[in-house]
Amino acid sequence: MVCIKLVDKDGNTLAVARGEREVNLICAREYQEGDVIQAESSETPGHLWLQLDDALGKSLVYLTGNIIYPIPFKERRIHLSPKAFSGSQHLLHIRIAEEFEVRAYRNLALNQNDFHGNQTFFPHASANVETRGEMVFAACNAINGVTANESHGRWPYGSWGINRNPDAEMKVDFGRVVEADRIRIYLRADFPHDNWWKKVSVTFSDGEVMELSLEKTGAAQEFVFEKKKIQWLTISHLLQSEEASPFPALTQLEVYGEG
Repeated sequence: MVCIKLVDKDGNTLAVARGEREVNLICAREYQEGDVIQAESSETPGHLWLQLDDALGKSLVYLTGNIIYPIPFKERRIHLSPKAFSGSQHLLHIRIAEEFEVRAYRNLALNQNDFHGNQTFFPHASANVETRGEMVFAACNAINGVTANESHGRWPYGSWGINRNPDAEMKVDFGRVVEADRIRIYLRADFPHDNWWKKVSVTFSDGEVMELSLEKTGAAQEFVFEKKKIQWLTISHLLQSEEASPFPALTQLEVYGEG
């Protein structure tokens, strides 16, 4: 059984849809401050297709508990497409994933629906620092699937920004054990505004540390390694180039495998 609903600031249910394995919820209403999307599945923990807004798209996520997603407004929304959560017609969707979908080789880090307060569906990105606390520099931007990196700031140019902190670290938590063997990195490439990292360290949950050497490019940089079982990884020890700009940033991190 799956359920998704829209609740207002006073706890009133404004729209709801329930089904055995799949539901679509159409909300014919402009969102108001305090509105919250809630979703749940009887097959928890388990894999689920999730779409909190039709402008965000569907994510194959691993659900460990009920979802509570406050509708973002103003600055909390500028890292998203301007179509997201706007207007008076919204399509929300959830579906229990098939086993063959879970077993497929894919980008395990992709989650277009991730957000700061997320604690129940994975993957989830977090960091010990984000530039000025602004959403356009939040860690979740680095796993949303958007690889536009020729500029910075508002969508589609969101990135993970480190606020000039040499001790910055970003974590991608998969919420369960997965098998991975490939990483792809897109540096933000708004040169000459941006700097770039010559080296970064990837620390896996099994304790292994892998040092990656990067180039000054906006293209994907791919690193293949022996398949390993991990629950999370971190990106840290960011060695900046000697160029004058103090602003390196990460546009996208992809982690490929199964699970």
